[in-house]
Amino acid sequence: MLDLILSGCNGRMGRVLEALCADQPDLHIAAGFDILGDNHRDFPVFSSPAECTVPAQVVVDFSHPAALTGLLGYCVKRQLPVVLATTGYSEDQLLEIESAARTIPVFRSANFSLGINVLAKLARQAAQLLGEDFDIEIVERHHNKKVDAPSGTALLLADALSPALPYEPEYVWDRHTVRKPREHREIGISSVRGGTIAGDHEILFAGQDELIELRHSAQSREVFASGALRAARFLAQCQAPGLYNMDDLLDWLQAPAEVE
Repeated sequence: MLDLILSGCNGRMGRVLEALCADQPDLHIAAGFDILGDNHRDFPVFSSPAECTVPAQVVVDFSHPAALTGLLGYCVKRQLPVVLATTGYSEDQLLEIESAARTIPVFRSANFSLGINVLAKLARQAAQLLGEDFDIEIVERHHNKKVDAPSGTALLLADALSPALPYEPEYVWDRHTVRKPREHREIGISSVRGGTIAGDHEILFAGQDELIELRHSAQSREVFASGALRAARFLAQCQAPGLYNMDDLLDWLQAPAEVE
């Protein structure tokens, strides 16, 4: 039985993760963190991580960037691995995460869908093969409650394919400020917000008289919660501190016995 602490347990993703855990007998939510405090749950909920003394093996975070410092301090003090599924971190917060990862195992990804991360690998391969001859554009669509733009997943995809290009690309997501033709080395990133779209990402490779489209569409938030739980199982096997990501998880799913 893997005992989890769920940070952001009263949020939408927290509720989805709780429901998934209820159907998986090897997982147990031992406690939760949420700024709103207890909300009649089947496990104790603490408004601050510092208040929690409940034993657990992994923390899974679907909360808000503002909660990061307190959460990392708690995990480092307790020597607990943590899965960071929150997006929208600042540059200073990314440095905080890197610092914590020198002491404990930290798993961070902008998107926990296995499909998205397979898409990133396909995009990297396409960039290697198409090289200079195709312009690249990324379009991401999300629900009308999402506050950050572009999405962390759009940046994940751009970062995944960029090293495969024969040039240093420039990310552009604000074309209305200039009136000029598109530069060849740009990667355009466009954001759409509306309705209840769980997450839709499209990568366009536009060449002379031909267009290649790679696309992933999430039908529900369960795909992200399911990936986060896989990451929690992965971290429970890790003994070494470090900053882990979905590439590590995909490798482990293919050969789990190789994780030390």
